[in-house]
Amino acid sequence: MVTKQSKRSAPLAVARLTEEAQVVAAVQRARARVASRPISDVTDAQGHQYVDLVMEGGGVLGVALAGYCYVLEKAGIRFLGLGGTSAGSINALVIAALGAPHEAKAEEVASIVANVPMAAFIDGNSDAREFTDALVDGAGKFKLALKGAQVVDNFTGQLGLHPGQAFEDWLRKLLDDKGIRTTAALRARMNTPPPGGYHFTPCPVRAKAGQTDNPKIKVDLAVIAADISTGTKVEFPRMAGLYWSDPDHVHPAEYVRASMSVPAFFHPIHLHNLPQGPEAAERWKTMANYEGKDLPTECWLVDGGVISNFPIAVFHNHLRIPRAPTFGVKLGQPLDRPRPVRSMTSLIAGVFNAARGALDQDFLVGNPDYKHLIARISTTDHTALRDADGNRPDHNWLNFRLSDEAKIDLFRSGAMAAADFLERFDWERYKKIRADKAVLRQHAAAAAAPPAP
Repeated sequence: MVTKQSKRSAPLAVARLTEEAQVVAAVQRARARVASRPISDVTDAQGHQYVDLVMEGGGVLGVALAGYCYVLEKAGIRFLGLGGTSAGSINALVIAALGAPHEAKAEEVASIVANVPMAAFIDGNSDAREFTDALVDGAGKFKLALKGAQVVDNFTGQLGLHPGQAFEDWLRKLLDDKGIRTTAALRARMNTPPPGGYHFTPCPVRAKAGQTDNPKIKVDLAVIAADISTGTKVEFPRMAGLYWSDPDHVHPAEYVRASMSVPAFFHPIHLHNLPQGPEAAERWKTMANYEGKDLPTECWLVDGGVISNFPIAVFHNHLRIPRAPTFGVKLGQPLDRPRPVRSMTSLIAGVFNAARGALDQDFLVGNPDYKHLIARISTTDHTALRDADGNRPDHNWLNFRLSDEAKIDLFRSGAMAAADFLERFDWERYKKIRADKAVLRQHAAAAAAPPAP
Protein backbone atom coordinates (compact mmCIF):
# COMPACT_ATOMS: atom_id res chain seq x y z
CA MET A 1 0.00 0.00 0.00
CA VAL A 2 1.29 3.46 -0.87
CA THR A 3 0.28 6.26 1.42
CA LYS A 4 0.29 9.83 0.18
CA GLN A 5 2.72 12.06 1.97
CA SER A 6 1.09 14.74 4.05
CA LYS A 7 2.45 18.24 4.07
CA ARG A 8 4.81 18.63 6.99
CA SER A 9 5.20 21.87 8.89
CA ALA A 10 8.93 21.33 9.46
CA PRO A 11 11.69 19.54 7.55
CA LEU A 12 12.77 16.09 8.63
CA ALA A 13 15.41 16.44 11.34
CA VAL A 14 18.58 14.65 10.26
CA ALA A 15 18.88 13.21 13.77
CA ARG A 16 15.83 11.06 13.03
CA LEU A 17 17.98 9.29 10.46
CA THR A 18 21.38 9.21 12.14
CA GLU A 19 20.24 8.70 15.75
CA GLU A 20 17.72 5.97 15.00
CA ALA A 21 18.54 3.07 17.33
CA GLN A 22 19.37 0.49 14.67
CA VAL A 23 21.49 2.98 12.74
CA VAL A 24 23.52 3.75 15.87
CA ALA A 25 23.94 0.03 16.51
CA ALA A 26 25.05 -0.50 12.89
CA VAL A 27 27.72 2.19 13.24
CA GLN A 28 29.03 0.57 16.42
CA ARG A 29 29.18 -2.86 14.79
CA ALA A 30 30.95 -1.47 11.71
CA ARG A 31 33.53 0.41 13.79
CA ALA A 32 34.33 -2.70 15.81
CA ARG A 33 34.79 -4.76 12.64
CA VAL A 34 37.03 -2.24 10.86
CA ALA A 35 39.13 -1.80 14.00
CA SER A 36 39.74 -5.54 14.27
CA ARG A 37 40.82 -6.39 10.69
CA PRO A 38 41.88 -4.31 7.68
CA ILE A 39 39.54 -3.93 4.73
CA SER A 40 42.03 -2.28 2.35
CA ASP A 41 45.76 -1.80 1.78
CA VAL A 42 45.31 1.91 1.03
CA THR A 43 45.19 4.11 4.11
CA ASP A 44 46.17 7.62 5.21
CA ALA A 45 47.87 9.22 8.23
CA GLN A 46 44.49 9.70 9.92
CA GLY A 47 43.79 5.95 9.81
CA HIS A 48 41.12 6.01 7.11
CA GLN A 49 40.92 2.99 4.83
CA TYR A 50 40.04 3.49 1.16
CA VAL A 51 37.79 1.49 -1.17
CA ASP A 52 36.02 1.88 -4.50
CA LEU A 53 32.24 1.87 -4.38
CA VAL A 54 29.66 1.07 -7.08
CA MET A 55 25.94 1.61 -6.44
CA GLU A 56 22.92 0.22 -8.24
CA GLY A 57 20.11 2.34 -9.63
CA GLY A 58 16.69 2.27 -8.05
CA GLY A 59 14.79 5.58 -8.04
CA VAL A 60 13.89 6.86 -4.60
CA LEU A 61 15.38 3.71 -3.08
CA GLY A 62 18.66 5.60 -3.30
CA VAL A 63 17.91 6.81 0.23
CA ALA A 64 19.04 3.34 1.35
CA LEU A 65 22.36 3.82 -0.45
CA ALA A 66 22.93 6.95 1.63
CA GLY A 67 22.43 4.91 4.80
CA TYR A 68 24.94 2.33 3.58
CA CYS A 69 27.57 5.00 2.83
CA TYR A 70 26.88 6.70 6.15
CA VAL A 71 27.87 3.61 8.15
CA LEU A 72 30.95 2.93 6.03
CA GLU A 73 32.23 6.46 6.56
CA LYS A 74 31.49 6.43 10.29
CA ALA A 75 33.54 3.24 10.50
CA GLY A 76 36.55 5.06 9.04
CA ILE A 77 36.17 4.09 5.38
CA ARG A 78 36.67 6.59 2.55
CA PHE A 79 36.08 6.33 -1.18
CA LEU A 80 38.42 6.50 -4.17
CA GLY A 81 36.46 5.36 -7.20
CA LEU A 82 32.74 6.15 -7.06
CA GLY A 83 30.36 4.73 -9.64
CA GLY A 84 26.68 4.21 -10.16
CA THR A 85 23.61 4.36 -12.33
CA SER A 86 20.56 6.57 -11.79
CA ALA A 87 20.04 6.79 -8.00
CA GLY A 88 23.49 5.28 -7.55
CA SER A 89 25.00 8.00 -9.72
CA ILE A 90 23.32 10.71 -7.65
CA ASN A 91 24.90 9.37 -4.48
CA ALA A 92 28.26 8.95 -6.20
CA LEU A 93 28.37 12.51 -7.53
CA VAL A 94 27.19 14.10 -4.29
CA ILE A 95 29.81 12.25 -2.24
CA ALA A 96 32.52 13.17 -4.75
CA ALA A 97 31.52 16.83 -4.87
CA LEU A 98 31.05 17.60 -1.18
CA GLY A 99 34.73 17.39 -0.34
CA ALA A 100 38.09 15.72 -0.94
CA PRO A 101 38.16 11.92 -0.58
CA HIS A 102 39.55 12.01 2.96
CA GLU A 103 37.02 14.55 4.28
CA ALA A 104 33.94 13.53 6.27
CA LYS A 105 30.67 13.95 4.37
CA ALA A 106 28.28 11.46 5.92
CA GLU A 107 26.41 13.93 8.12
CA GLU A 108 25.91 16.36 5.25
CA VAL A 109 24.72 13.60 2.92
CA ALA A 110 22.23 12.50 5.57
CA SER A 111 20.99 16.07 5.88
CA ILE A 112 20.55 16.29 2.10
CA VAL A 113 18.61 13.02 2.09
CA ALA A 114 16.41 14.20 4.95
CA ASN A 115 15.33 17.32 3.10
CA VAL A 116 15.61 16.57 -0.60
CA PRO A 117 12.38 17.88 -2.22
CA MET A 118 11.51 14.64 -4.00
CA ALA A 119 7.89 15.51 -4.72
CA ALA A 120 9.03 18.63 -6.60
CA PHE A 121 10.98 16.48 -9.05
CA ILE A 122 7.67 15.28 -10.50
CA ASP A 123 7.52 18.46 -12.58
CA GLY A 124 5.20 17.57 -15.44
CA ASN A 125 1.81 19.15 -16.03
CA SER A 126 -1.24 18.27 -13.94
CA ASP A 127 -2.19 15.35 -16.22
CA ALA A 128 1.29 13.89 -15.92
CA ARG A 129 1.25 14.21 -12.14
CA GLU A 130 -2.18 12.61 -11.86
CA PHE A 131 -1.15 9.71 -14.08
CA THR A 132 2.00 9.22 -11.98
CA ASP A 133 -0.07 9.20 -8.79
CA ALA A 134 -2.42 6.59 -10.26
CA LEU A 135 0.54 4.46 -11.36
CA VAL A 136 2.27 4.59 -7.97
CA ASP A 137 -0.97 4.03 -6.05
CA GLY A 138 -1.68 0.86 -8.02
CA ALA A 139 -4.91 2.15 -9.55
CA GLY A 140 -7.16 -0.21 -11.46
CA LYS A 141 -6.98 -0.72 -15.21
CA PHE A 142 -9.93 1.57 -15.93
CA LYS A 143 -8.48 4.52 -14.00
CA LEU A 144 -5.03 3.96 -15.47
CA ALA A 145 -6.50 3.89 -18.97
CA LEU A 146 -8.47 7.06 -18.29
CA LYS A 147 -5.47 8.92 -16.88
CA GLY A 148 -3.23 7.46 -19.56
CA ALA A 149 -5.40 8.86 -22.32
CA GLN A 150 -4.78 12.33 -20.90
CA VAL A 151 -0.98 12.05 -21.20
CA VAL A 152 -0.70 10.71 -24.73
CA ASP A 153 0.60 14.10 -25.85
CA ASN A 154 3.34 13.93 -23.18
CA PHE A 155 4.65 10.74 -24.74
CA THR A 156 4.22 11.69 -28.38
CA GLY A 157 5.35 15.31 -28.17
CA GLN A 158 7.84 15.32 -25.30
CA LEU A 159 8.82 11.62 -25.07
CA GLY A 160 8.18 11.52 -21.33
CA LEU A 161 5.89 12.53 -18.52
CA HIS A 162 8.18 14.88 -16.61
CA PRO A 163 10.86 17.30 -17.86
CA GLY A 164 13.32 16.48 -15.05
CA GLN A 165 14.36 20.13 -14.97
CA ALA A 166 13.43 20.55 -11.30
CA PHE A 167 15.83 17.76 -10.36
CA GLU A 168 18.67 19.16 -12.46
CA ASP A 169 18.14 22.67 -11.04
CA TRP A 170 18.25 21.28 -7.49
CA LEU A 171 21.43 19.30 -8.14
CA ARG A 172 23.12 22.20 -9.93
CA LYS A 173 22.48 24.50 -6.99
CA LEU A 174 23.73 21.89 -4.53
CA LEU A 175 26.99 21.54 -6.46
CA ASP A 176 27.29 25.26 -7.20
CA ASP A 177 27.07 26.03 -3.48
CA LYS A 178 30.05 23.69 -2.99
CA GLY A 179 32.08 25.41 -5.69
CA ILE A 180 31.62 22.61 -8.24
CA ARG A 181 30.41 24.13 -11.49
CA THR A 182 32.60 22.27 -13.96
CA THR A 183 34.04 18.81 -14.53
CA ALA A 184 37.53 20.27 -14.10
CA ALA A 185 36.62 21.60 -10.65
CA LEU A 186 35.20 18.21 -9.67
CA ARG A 187 38.34 16.39 -10.79
CA ALA A 188 40.53 18.82 -8.85
CA ARG A 189 38.55 18.19 -5.68
CA MET A 190 38.56 14.43 -6.09
CA ASN A 191 42.31 14.42 -6.66
CA THR A 192 43.08 16.38 -3.49
CA PRO A 193 45.25 13.98 -1.44
CA PRO A 194 44.89 13.56 2.32
CA PRO A 195 47.39 15.27 4.62
CA GLY A 196 50.57 13.22 4.36
CA GLY A 197 49.37 11.50 1.19
CA TYR A 198 48.14 7.94 0.77
CA HIS A 199 49.88 5.04 2.50
CA PHE A 200 50.21 1.53 1.06
CA THR A 201 50.34 -1.53 3.26
CA PRO A 202 52.87 -4.05 1.89
CA CYS A 203 51.11 -7.14 0.58
CA PRO A 204 52.95 -10.50 0.35
CA VAL A 205 50.32 -11.80 -2.05
CA ARG A 206 50.94 -9.03 -4.58
CA ALA A 207 54.71 -9.24 -4.05
CA LYS A 208 54.68 -12.98 -4.74
CA ALA A 209 52.80 -12.31 -7.96
CA GLY A 210 55.48 -9.80 -8.97
CA GLN A 211 53.17 -6.79 -8.70
CA THR A 212 54.68 -3.61 -7.31
CA ASP A 213 52.63 -0.86 -5.70
CA ASN A 214 52.48 2.19 -7.93
CA PRO A 215 52.65 5.26 -5.67
CA LYS A 216 49.92 6.94 -7.71
CA ILE A 217 46.30 6.59 -6.65
CA LYS A 218 43.47 6.73 -9.18
CA VAL A 219 40.47 8.65 -7.87
CA ASP A 220 37.60 8.34 -10.32
CA LEU A 221 33.92 8.93 -10.96
CA ALA A 222 31.78 6.77 -13.27
CA VAL A 223 28.22 7.93 -13.98
CA ILE A 224 26.46 5.52 -16.33
CA ALA A 225 23.98 6.65 -18.99
CA ALA A 226 22.67 5.01 -22.17
CA ASP A 227 23.04 6.58 -25.61
CA ILE A 228 20.12 5.02 -27.47
CA SER A 229 21.14 6.73 -30.72
CA THR A 230 24.26 4.59 -31.07
CA GLY A 231 23.53 1.82 -28.53
CA THR A 232 26.42 2.95 -26.36
CA LYS A 233 26.92 2.40 -22.65
CA VAL A 234 28.23 5.83 -21.66
CA GLU A 235 30.56 6.42 -18.75
CA PHE A 236 30.77 10.04 -17.63
CA PRO A 237 32.97 12.00 -17.32
CA ARG A 238 35.45 9.69 -19.10
CA MET A 239 33.44 9.70 -22.33
CA ALA A 240 32.21 13.29 -22.17
CA GLY A 241 34.47 14.20 -25.11
CA LEU A 242 32.14 12.24 -27.40
CA TYR A 243 29.32 14.65 -26.68
CA TRP A 244 30.87 18.03 -25.77
CA SER A 245 33.71 19.89 -27.48
CA ASP A 246 34.95 21.23 -24.12
CA PRO A 247 34.17 18.48 -21.56
CA ASP A 248 36.21 20.12 -18.79
CA HIS A 249 33.59 22.88 -18.61
CA VAL A 250 30.53 20.62 -18.55
CA HIS A 251 28.53 20.91 -15.34
CA PRO A 252 28.59 17.48 -13.62
CA ALA A 253 24.86 17.72 -12.93
CA GLU A 254 24.32 17.09 -16.63
CA TYR A 255 25.86 13.63 -16.33
CA VAL A 256 23.53 12.58 -13.55
CA ARG A 257 20.50 14.16 -15.22
CA ALA A 258 21.16 11.82 -18.16
CA SER A 259 21.77 8.81 -15.91
CA MET A 260 18.43 9.16 -14.10
CA SER A 261 16.24 9.75 -17.20
CA VAL A 262 13.90 6.79 -16.74
CA PRO A 263 12.43 6.19 -20.23
CA ALA A 264 8.88 7.54 -20.61
CA PHE A 265 8.94 8.85 -17.04
CA PHE A 266 11.46 11.68 -17.54
CA HIS A 267 12.28 13.44 -20.77
CA PRO A 268 15.42 12.04 -22.41
CA ILE A 269 18.44 14.29 -22.83
CA HIS A 270 18.79 15.50 -26.41
CA LEU A 271 22.25 16.80 -27.29
CA HIS A 272 23.05 18.65 -30.50
CA ASN A 273 26.22 19.63 -32.37
CA LEU A 274 28.35 16.72 -31.23
CA PRO A 275 32.11 17.07 -31.95
CA GLN A 276 33.17 16.15 -35.48
CA GLY A 277 36.43 15.47 -37.29
CA PRO A 278 39.23 12.88 -37.19
CA GLU A 279 39.89 13.22 -33.44
CA ALA A 280 36.21 12.75 -32.66
CA ALA A 281 36.09 9.72 -34.97
CA GLU A 282 39.03 8.16 -33.13
CA ARG A 283 37.34 8.75 -29.76
CA TRP A 284 34.15 7.07 -30.99
CA LYS A 285 36.18 4.12 -32.26
CA THR A 286 38.25 3.61 -29.12
CA MET A 287 35.68 4.52 -26.46
CA ALA A 288 32.44 3.28 -27.99
CA ASN A 289 33.60 0.80 -30.67
CA TYR A 290 31.65 2.88 -33.17
CA GLU A 291 32.99 2.69 -36.72
CA GLY A 292 30.08 4.17 -38.63
CA LYS A 293 30.78 6.11 -41.80
CA ASP A 294 29.02 9.16 -40.40
CA LEU A 295 29.66 10.46 -36.89
CA PRO A 296 26.52 11.25 -34.89
CA THR A 297 25.67 14.94 -34.83
CA GLU A 298 23.02 14.54 -32.15
CA CYS A 299 22.10 11.92 -29.59
CA TRP A 300 19.48 10.90 -27.05
CA LEU A 301 20.61 9.90 -23.56
CA VAL A 302 18.43 7.97 -21.10
CA ASP A 303 18.75 6.18 -17.77
CA GLY A 304 21.87 4.02 -17.76
CA GLY A 305 19.79 1.29 -16.15
CA VAL A 306 18.45 0.23 -19.55
CA ILE A 307 21.96 -1.09 -20.30
CA SER A 308 23.81 -1.40 -16.97
CA ASN A 309 21.90 -0.82 -13.76
CA PHE A 310 24.73 -2.16 -11.59
CA PRO A 311 28.02 -1.23 -13.32
CA ILE A 312 30.21 -3.25 -10.97
CA ALA A 313 32.85 -3.86 -13.68
CA VAL A 314 33.70 -0.19 -14.09
CA PHE A 315 36.81 -0.20 -11.86
CA HIS A 316 37.83 -3.82 -12.45
CA ASN A 317 41.34 -4.76 -13.63
CA HIS A 318 41.61 -8.52 -14.00
CA LEU A 319 45.39 -8.31 -14.51
CA ARG A 320 46.14 -7.04 -11.01
CA ILE A 321 45.49 -8.01 -7.42
CA PRO A 322 43.77 -4.89 -6.11
CA ARG A 323 45.23 -2.61 -3.46
CA ALA A 324 41.71 -1.62 -2.45
CA PRO A 325 38.48 -3.59 -2.89
CA THR A 326 35.56 -2.50 -5.03
CA PHE A 327 32.47 -2.70 -2.87
CA GLY A 328 29.15 -3.06 -4.69
CA VAL A 329 25.68 -2.29 -3.36
CA LYS A 330 22.46 -3.68 -4.82
CA LEU A 331 18.91 -2.78 -3.90
CA GLY A 332 16.29 -5.41 -3.08
CA GLN A 333 16.47 -9.17 -2.88
CA PRO A 334 17.71 -11.39 -5.73
CA LEU A 335 15.15 -13.02 -7.97
CA ASP A 336 14.21 -16.26 -6.21
CA ARG A 337 11.70 -17.62 -8.71
CA PRO A 338 10.91 -17.19 -12.41
CA ARG A 339 8.77 -14.19 -13.29
CA PRO A 340 5.42 -15.27 -14.77
CA VAL A 341 4.24 -13.64 -17.99
CA ARG A 342 0.48 -13.21 -17.86
CA SER A 343 -0.08 -10.07 -19.92
CA MET A 344 1.51 -7.69 -22.37
CA THR A 345 2.45 -5.47 -19.41
CA SER A 346 4.29 -8.27 -17.65
CA LEU A 347 5.96 -9.24 -20.93
CA ILE A 348 7.30 -5.71 -21.48
CA ALA A 349 8.41 -5.47 -17.85
CA GLY A 350 10.17 -8.84 -18.12
CA VAL A 351 12.00 -7.82 -21.29
CA PHE A 352 13.13 -4.54 -19.68
CA ASN A 353 14.32 -6.25 -16.49
CA ALA A 354 16.23 -8.89 -18.44
CA ALA A 355 17.89 -6.31 -20.69
CA ARG A 356 19.01 -3.96 -17.95
CA GLY A 357 20.68 -6.72 -15.95
CA ALA A 358 22.21 -8.84 -18.71
CA LEU A 359 25.49 -6.95 -19.14
CA ASP A 360 26.20 -6.78 -15.42
CA GLN A 361 25.15 -10.38 -14.89
CA ASP A 362 27.56 -11.56 -17.59
CA PHE A 363 30.40 -9.90 -15.71
CA LEU A 364 29.39 -11.47 -12.40
CA VAL A 365 29.13 -14.93 -13.97
CA GLY A 366 32.65 -14.54 -15.32
CA ASN A 367 33.98 -13.11 -12.06
CA PRO A 368 32.34 -15.09 -9.23
CA ASP A 369 34.87 -13.67 -6.77
CA TYR A 370 32.81 -10.48 -6.76
CA LYS A 371 30.20 -12.19 -4.60
CA HIS A 372 32.58 -11.41 -1.72
CA LEU A 373 32.30 -7.68 -2.46
CA ILE A 374 28.58 -7.15 -2.97
CA ALA A 375 25.98 -6.23 -0.39
CA ARG A 376 22.22 -6.21 -0.83
CA ILE A 377 19.95 -3.76 0.90
CA SER A 378 16.45 -4.92 1.74
CA THR A 379 13.82 -2.56 0.33
CA THR A 380 10.91 -4.11 2.20
CA ASP A 381 8.53 -1.38 3.34
CA HIS A 382 8.22 -1.83 7.10
CA THR A 383 5.92 1.20 7.29
CA ALA A 384 3.25 -0.45 5.13
CA LEU A 385 0.44 -2.84 6.06
CA ARG A 386 0.92 -6.56 5.54
CA ASP A 387 -0.91 -8.23 2.65
CA ALA A 388 -3.29 -11.16 2.91
CA ASP A 389 -0.35 -13.58 3.14
CA GLY A 390 1.26 -11.64 5.99
CA ASN A 391 4.01 -10.16 3.82
CA ARG A 392 5.06 -6.55 3.56
CA PRO A 393 5.51 -5.05 0.08
CA ASP A 394 8.65 -3.39 -1.19
CA HIS A 395 9.00 0.39 -1.26
CA ASN A 396 7.94 1.70 -4.66
CA TRP A 397 11.00 2.99 -6.50
CA LEU A 398 8.90 5.66 -8.29
CA ASN A 399 7.15 6.97 -5.18
CA PHE A 400 8.53 10.51 -5.13
CA ARG A 401 6.02 11.32 -2.36
CA LEU A 402 8.18 9.28 0.00
CA SER A 403 7.11 9.95 3.60
CA ASP A 404 9.49 10.79 6.44
CA GLU A 405 8.87 7.35 7.93
CA ALA A 406 9.71 5.68 4.62
CA LYS A 407 12.95 7.67 4.35
CA ILE A 408 13.94 6.58 7.85
CA ASP A 409 13.05 2.98 7.02
CA LEU A 410 15.21 2.94 3.87
CA PHE A 411 18.13 4.75 5.52
CA ARG A 412 18.04 2.24 8.39
CA SER A 413 17.99 -0.70 5.94
CA GLY A 414 21.07 0.65 4.19
CA ALA A 415 22.88 1.17 7.49
CA MET A 416 22.16 -2.35 8.70
CA ALA A 417 23.24 -3.86 5.36
CA ALA A 418 26.58 -2.04 5.60
CA ALA A 419 27.30 -3.42 9.07
CA ASP A 420 26.26 -6.93 8.01
CA PHE A 421 28.50 -6.78 4.96
CA LEU A 422 31.58 -5.55 6.84
CA GLU A 423 31.21 -8.32 9.39
CA ARG A 424 31.48 -10.98 6.69
CA PHE A 425 34.03 -9.29 4.41
CA ASP A 426 37.52 -10.83 4.55
CA TRP A 427 40.07 -8.69 2.71
CA GLU A 428 43.01 -11.09 3.08
CA ARG A 429 40.97 -13.99 1.79
CA TYR A 430 39.73 -11.95 -1.16
CA LYS A 431 43.27 -11.01 -2.21
CA LYS A 432 44.26 -14.68 -2.23
CA ILE A 433 41.24 -15.47 -4.42
CA ARG A 434 42.31 -12.76 -6.86
CA ALA A 435 45.89 -14.02 -6.78
CA ASP A 436 44.74 -17.51 -7.77
CA LYS A 437 42.76 -16.03 -10.67
CA ALA A 438 45.81 -14.01 -11.76
CA VAL A 439 47.93 -17.17 -11.89
CA LEU A 440 45.30 -18.95 -14.00
CA ARG A 441 45.14 -16.02 -16.41
CA GLN A 442 48.93 -16.00 -16.70
CA HIS A 443 48.97 -19.70 -17.52
CA ALA A 444 46.18 -19.25 -20.06
CA ALA A 445 48.03 -16.36 -21.71
CA ALA A 446 51.26 -18.39 -21.88
CA ALA A 447 49.43 -21.34 -23.43
CA ALA A 448 47.80 -19.11 -26.03
CA ALA A 449 51.06 -17.36 -27.00
CA PRO A 450 52.64 -18.47 -30.28
CA PRO A 451 55.77 -20.60 -29.90
CA ALA A 452 59.10 -18.85 -30.03
CA PRO A 453 60.89 -19.14 -33.39
